[in-house]
Amino acid sequence: MITKKETIASRKIVLGPSLSLAYDDPLKIIKGRGQYLYDESGKEYLDCVNNISHVGHCHPIVIQAAHEQNQLLNTNTRYLHDNILELAEILTLKLPAPLSVCHFVNSGSEANELALRMAAAVTGNQNTIVLDHAYHGNTTSLINISPYKFNGKGGLGKTENVEVVPSPDIYRGNYTNPGNAGTQYAKYVQNAVIKQGKGSTFIAESLLGCGGQIVLPKGFLQESFQYVKSNGGVCISDEVQVGLGRIGSHYWGFELQKVIPDIVTIGKPLGNGHPISAVVTSPEIADAFNNGMEYFNSFGGNPVSCAIAYSVLKVIDDEELQNNALDVGNYLMSELKILKKECEIIGDVRGSGLFIGIEIVEDKQTKLPATKSAIEIINRMKENGILLSTDGPFNNVLKIKPPMVFTRENATTIIECFKDLFF
Repeated sequence: MITKKETIASRKIVLGPSLSLAYDDPLKIIKGRGQYLYDESGKEYLDCVNNISHVGHCHPIVIQAAHEQNQLLNTNTRYLHDNILELAEILTLKLPAPLSVCHFVNSGSEANELALRMAAAVTGNQNTIVLDHAYHGNTTSLINISPYKFNGKGGLGKTENVEVVPSPDIYRGNYTNPGNAGTQYAKYVQNAVIKQGKGSTFIAESLLGCGGQIVLPKGFLQESFQYVKSNGGVCISDEVQVGLGRIGSHYWGFELQKVIPDIVTIGKPLGNGHPISAVVTSPEIADAFNNGMEYFNSFGGNPVSCAIAYSVLKVIDDEELQNNALDVGNYLMSELKILKKECEIIGDVRGSGLFIGIEIVEDKQTKLPATKSAIEIINRMKENGILLSTDGPFNNVLKIKPPMVFTRENATTIIECFKDLFF
């Protein structure tokens, strides 16, 4: 077997240097099963951060679905095939009316890219409103609406058609009172709508990922959507990280805010890591997008991908993984909040279901971000067989978003390891 040292050396020669690696001492992972990953020496790691492997690494039912369809056919959507229809039917049953028309693509980036094109077909312009620190994908147009990228290293800043509104963070943002923060943050969206004029596109994650695992304050999307729609705009909910039951109490993140978006985007968790994603919208918007220019995607919606995605949705239901996310997530959140009271370095614990953030600070009163400490924590947790990562504007938020098969026992393992580190 090629050693890890040799793999790193080869990577530096044949792969672009902009590709990053996790951890000070990178891992060489050769196998996965359920919520566990294994390195070249056979050491087991509890994967607490890989939300793309939604129903667990190498789920046997998903693997079987791929194997069976691969033996029959894989081709494009210019031929009739029932798999794409069966997937669309089961997916739209999970969404409220009028979200009933699907377009299948290969990634969350492709999904958001297509959603922007659809919105522009309705509004007639490229005017976009985004939340600060948001990330929506790696294409040029998505980098241009992702402050996480265009305001970061190597970024070129925002373009004229983009308005950035403050992140609705009730821990360290401009407004921290849960009772009225949603309304106050929504006023920034209203001001952006007024500035852009008629027909803005507002795209937002229903819970913020790269922005720091932020749960939106009550009423924020409801009021923001009202401002946008009443001025001829389009609202897109980016469900790439949090959809498909991850938040436990609901199947979609936007349901927490009691809103119905005009367009919903879904990412690779739909295929458990296999490249399939989706854009779901109303018949009216789909008709507006049908302006004479054909939309074709060589691989989006192919029979193998659709068979895999269909099996993922069935596994979520059959194994009651949404209920599991609610139960395990509530348990883990309650234990983390107890730990927060006892530990000065934990400034905030927030999340929903199996989407949780732990904000690491130097001091609870000043809320000074403890970026170095957060990075040290994830490296030390890795040495103890637990994989986490950091994000947020100051890179000081520990992210917990594991495969949905995560158990209470796994949650207890995390808590015990944190206690060993903090005390």
